Amino acid sequence: MIPVTHYLILSGILFAVSMVGMLINRRNVITLLVCLELMLLAVNTNFVAFSSAHGGHTGEAFVFFILTVAAAEAAIGLAIVLLLFRHRGSIDVNAINHLKG
Repeated sequence: MIPVTHYLILSGILFAVSMVGMLINRRNVITLLVCLELMLLAVNTNFVAFSSAHGGHTGEAFVFFILTVAAAEAAIGLAIVLLLFRHRGSIDVNAINHLKG
């Protein structure tokens, strides 16, 4: 059996890579959405690891709900990106300033 610390290290690496991706590339909306999905994957890995270590199924239930929300977020996010690209001709985050309040 793989120890929980290995899962935590993997999850930490995934989360760090996604944070670095968000900080380095703030211009492309699609890359930001991919980094956000990678963060959710890291959190899901933690839930499954701790649930498996403690012998419960609560972590898997949380993962199910997180994946459902992530799928909806990805669909709505990509639809918004597609509409912005049609109207503006770019998905550059800095060029999208008409959404400010």
